[in-house]
Amino acid sequence: MRYVGDRMPLSRDDAWRQLAMLVGHWTLRDYGMWAVEERSSGRFIGRVGLHFPEGWPDREVGWALSRAYWGQGYAFEAAAAALRVAFDTLDWPRAVSLIAPLNQRSIRLAERLGERFGRNVLMGGNTTALYAIERAQWRAAIPIEPDA
Repeated sequence: MRYVGDRMPLSRDDAWRQLAMLVGHWTLRDYGMWAVEERSSGRFIGRVGLHFPEGWPDREVGWALSRAYWGQGYAFEAAAAALRVAFDTLDWPRAVSLIAPLNQRSIRLAERLGERFGRNVLMGGNTTALYAIERAQWRAAIPIEPDA
C-alpha cells in the first residue's frame, strides 16, 4: 500500500468504501477490476483490471497484488489480458497506468506491457507518473495468435 492512494494501509471504513467503489464501477462503466486467484490453491492474491473513476486523467489498466506473489508473472499475465479486453472488446484508443514514481516494479511491468512514460500528474495530493500505450502500438507489438 506504500504506493497506492494515501500510501497507507486502509482503515476498515476506507476498505469498505474502496470495495463499494470497485463493485460500483462495474455497474457504472460495465468494466472494472477482476479478482486474481492462484490457480493451484484458489487463494485471492490481488486485483487487476480496468479503471476509470470520475476525475481520473484517462482510462487505466491497474494492478495490485499481495507481496508474496510479486515477480511470478501473475500481474503481467492479468494486465496483458485486461489490455486485450480494453483494446479488442471495449475499443479503447489508449490505456494508461498511474504509478507512484518510486514504484520501480510497477514501472517495469508497465514498460513490459509496452507502456511509456507520458507525464507526471497530481492525484490525491501525490505526484503520480502516467504511463500510456495507444491501441495501435499495442496491436503492432502483440504476436498474431493462430485461429482456434
